[in-house]
Amino acid sequence: MDNTQATPRRILLINRDSFELATLSASLRLHGVNIVGEASHIFLAENLFTSLQPEIILIDLQPPGEEPIKFLNKARKLNPHCGIVVITACPDFRLMGLQEKNIPRGSQIILKRSLSDLSVIAETFDRSLDAVNAESRMTWISANASIHETSLINTARELSDVQMETLRLLAQGLSNSEIARVRFVSEKSVEQIVARIAQHLSISPDRSRNMRVILAAEYFKWLGAPRH
Repeated sequence: MDNTQATPRRILLINRDSFELATLSASLRLHGVNIVGEASHIFLAENLFTSLQPEIILIDLQPPGEEPIKFLNKARKLNPHCGIVVITACPDFRLMGLQEKNIPRGSQIILKRSLSDLSVIAETFDRSLDAVNAESRMTWISANASIHETSLINTARELSDVQMETLRLLAQGLSNSEIARVRFVSEKSVEQIVARIAQHLSISPDRSRNMRVILAAEYFKWLGAPRH
């Protein structure tokens, strides 16, 4: 009978918010998680990944997400068996201008809205290793989201790629004519897409309310970004 205990997985923790990084690291260590390195920016994360050779990367993905995703793909090339666990407030990566094809296969995505217990993170580590070895697609973990939150998530995910990209550009402050130039379509086409987005979100035209402001507010609500 083998009485030896399995060595805890070696975890590299990444969060650009230094306070959240320190708090999450301390909390996970209390749960027996083996945090071998902490990084608050990607340059340090790259150096730690090379020197510490962690088995799993745990990253808090916040907008903009292009640089962190590039790092994850680079890390996966260096170690094809590296597990990836992503924590994010964003229920649809298209809100960040990302597509599923950009996300390394087998990544486990934990939606912050459903994260009621840190044990959820710990339980996901082995799953991330199994998924990458099986070359599975990325998996969203949002089982504990409320009915209201689930409805909001589903509404966002029901938007087409064209609608989502248009909404994203609108929220960045681009006018219809500017969006038309970026997307190489007519301004009339953009107007129609914006109208369909509003209809999909059950937002009726009202002269007392600025439609673009309302749509931008919906975007940032989904994104989970700070609103001022």
